[in-house]
Amino acid sequence: MAATGSEKQGGDGVKSFYVSTPIYYVNDAPHLGHAYTTVAGDVLTRWHRQRGEKVWYLTGTDEHGQKIMRTAEANDVTPQAWCDKLVEEAWKPLWEHLNIANDDFIRTTEKRHTDRVQEFVQDLFDKDQIYKGGYEGPYCVGCEEYKLPGDLIESEDGTKLCPIHKKPVELLKEENYFFKLSEYGPKLMEFYAANPGFIQPESARNEIVNFVKQGLQDLSISRSTFDWGVPVPWDPKHVIYVWIDALLNYATAVGYGANQEKFDGTFPADVHLIGKDILRFHSVIWPAMLMAQGLPVPGKVVANGWLMVGGEKMSKSNLTGIKPQDLTSHFGVDAYRWYFLRAIAYGSDGSFSWEDFSARYTSELANDYGNLASRVAAMVGKYFGGALPEATASGDAERAVQEGLARAVAAADLKIGEELDFQGGILAVFDFVKQVNGYITEQEPWKVAKDESPEGQARLATILYTAAESLRGVAVLLNAVMPDTSQKLWESLGAEASLGALADQRVGDAGDWGRLPVGSTVTKGAVLFPRLEEKPA
Repeated sequence: MAATGSEKQGGDGVKSFYVSTPIYYVNDAPHLGHAYTTVAGDVLTRWHRQRGEKVWYLTGTDEHGQKIMRTAEANDVTPQAWCDKLVEEAWKPLWEHLNIANDDFIRTTEKRHTDRVQEFVQDLFDKDQIYKGGYEGPYCVGCEEYKLPGDLIESEDGTKLCPIHKKPVELLKEENYFFKLSEYGPKLMEFYAANPGFIQPESARNEIVNFVKQGLQDLSISRSTFDWGVPVPWDPKHVIYVWIDALLNYATAVGYGANQEKFDGTFPADVHLIGKDILRFHSVIWPAMLMAQGLPVPGKVVANGWLMVGGEKMSKSNLTGIKPQDLTSHFGVDAYRWYFLRAIAYGSDGSFSWEDFSARYTSELANDYGNLASRVAAMVGKYFGGALPEATASGDAERAVQEGLARAVAAADLKIGEELDFQGGILAVFDFVKQVNGYITEQEPWKVAKDESPEGQARLATILYTAAESLRGVAVLLNAVMPDTSQKLWESLGAEASLGALADQRVGDAGDWGRLPVGSTVTKGAVLFPRLEEKPA
């Protein structure tokens, strides 16, 4: 049985936790759907870094194929010039803007990739896994995929359409080379049975199992009617099918055929984050290719749902592609990172609306979280001169808060770190934020402050220490989701000076009560989540 991502280890005995996004087509600028997956990967890898693990996070761009060639021609530039422009002016700047901490950015036009792709395909050819033939069938340029007749939908006039792009397919007939994919159906079924968590969510797994159970056809792995791609090494009149080229980025980016030590310590991916429209490529074709080469299979392929606007999948072709900057300029980058993972269960389709974003921002970020941080800092400043007081009068109310933080840490670590349930993990933290708000409302420190007796002041000190220490835990738990805001809160609590860098705090230690030292300087900084202005026209 093929090894999975969690089993293979590097030379030092520790394998990096390796997460990838799809590599995105550069036929246009990125929209919210691309950013959704990339932010999710960033949150997941930041979380594992704060567990103290070695981590490798990969994203990049897919730059070959007929779709890119036609887009470049329509813009009167070469395909390479088009790719260079989009990558440097749109894709990389957006990931920087959204605070994406990727370890590498792979482009499929890079020599470090193309050389290794040719070697991989040549190896398969030498192993008699590839043969020459011909193919005729419906092809969607948008998907860069031959479609099965049963996959197509019909327009009102009877035209056959791609079910994803809602555009007519093209009937192609050309000479191709084929990979013997049909031989791997039984091996894949055996692998799925032995690794039930390989494809997530369950609905995606059921779809793939049923698809493979019906029998696989051999896969065309070359094109001969255009030349924008990686040449087939033994027959340069052909270029390698863009999806074979693209899938191999997960191997070439981490040293396949070039840096064995890095490859052994990183490959395969523990988690491939993808859109559900490319599920078959990642859960059928990709593991079959790896099995053919005797390489380990990824740990998980996790398909997120589609972001919907007005009932349509968000995409350029459907004219529903919204630029992330349209939202970050109004709500801020951290709120943007938080909203989509909070509002939509990962793996399910979800609808975006400006009104929903505004309502959640005001209720949960500004009122619940931001106002809590502001009130606590203001009261420590007002009643104790900004020096965090000691808790000497704790009781049942404080123990309940301590237990609440421990529960939030355990739940968030399980949900985000293991189950990729970002929504569940974020809700666990915000349930605790609500608990702390309720604690302050019940304890009424502004009234306790009027009691100037030693007992009254001890009680006041205990309430404010409890609230500040709670926020210390929240800052750690939300750092992966909202790093800039968490850093501001961390510094406001005086934790940077007393505990060190926020990025060095371990998730597992976040629930250890009493880590924030007495005497830490608490300051009221800028409002974490400012009041929203009017929606832009």
